[in-house]
Amino acid sequence: MTNHITTKWIGNMAFESTNPSGIDFKIDAGPDDGGEGKGLRPKALMLSSLAGCSGLDVVGLIKKMKLDVHDFKIDTIAELTDEHPKYYNAVRIEYHFYGPNLDKKKLQRAVNLSVDKYCGVMEMFRKFATLTTESFFHNQPG
Repeated sequence: MTNHITTKWIGNMAFESTNPSGIDFKIDAGPDDGGEGKGLRPKALMLSSLAGCSGLDVVGLIKKMKLDVHDFKIDTIAELTDEHPKYYNAVRIEYHFYGPNLDKKKLQRAVNLSVDKYCGVMEMFRKFATLTTESFFHNQPG
């Protein structure tokens, strides 16, 4: 399978990029780098891709296992190298689950399956960064 993305310069430091979903988005540098800050930053977008890929896996497994989860979020924290070209060399992915009846064991299994087996973006990140993951279970009253 091949993906084809077209990214077109739209002036100053801004670009518009296509997506197979049909939803285009803007990429722009911040004011410190000559842009207007009116678009997504390329490196941060990589972290969103990582969290989104794993999140889709986990939610799919939550549905398949019929788990009771009221809310779910992923925090992704990355360290950049000091020297150019700067890249993420360490990434921490935190999975936060919320609800009154969390099945910690099954939720952790869903996370593990995503991290170890299903998430292709996670596998790409392993080529250049040290990844660590942790799950947090926030039991809240219904």
